[in-house]
Amino acid sequence: MGILIHACCAPCLTYTYEYFKENFSEDPSVLWFNPNIHPFKEYEKRLGSLKKYQGEMDIEIIYKDNYDLENFLEGALGKNPRCQFCYRLRLSKAAEVAKENGFNAYTTTLTISPYQDHDLIKKIGREEGEKIGIEFIYVDLTDGFYKSHDIADEMDLYKQGYCGCIFSEMDRYKKE
Repeated sequence: MGILIHACCAPCLTYTYEYFKENFSEDPSVLWFNPNIHPFKEYEKRLGSLKKYQGEMDIEIIYKDNYDLENFLEGALGKNPRCQFCYRLRLSKAAEVAKENGFNAYTTTLTISPYQDHDLIKKIGREEGEKIGIEFIYVDLTDGFYKSHDIADEMDLYKQGYCGCIFSEMDRYKKE
């Protein structure tokens, strides 16, 4: 069956989806699972933007619409690096959903961002895939980061100013 793409947001999905459609699968599918996003209004904006993109592009999206901030915070606090828990939480769910739904492999839109820890994403993605027997495809898509922003602007998709978690929101506004 192709590849499942975990999507953190619509802007990051735009370029990532086209890349994987052209290079790996005729019809990639998408997973929405992001209990890390804070505050709840931000979560709703990103989810709404993804649904808008889905409607305009006619793509298949599996929604695991579970806003579990408490679990995320309990897991993320005290982790070093702090993104480790977040990556593992989302990539383990993506691997699970991909396996359950008969996909050959899975990946994530996180690899389009120059602000993410690509080595850690690659390591965790592969570990989670190996646990249940599904391949994690890592591709550095950072060359498409600004192109994805252009596409989002053209489609009038909501673009956020931070990764999504409460810690990245703090980093955005707290300049030292």
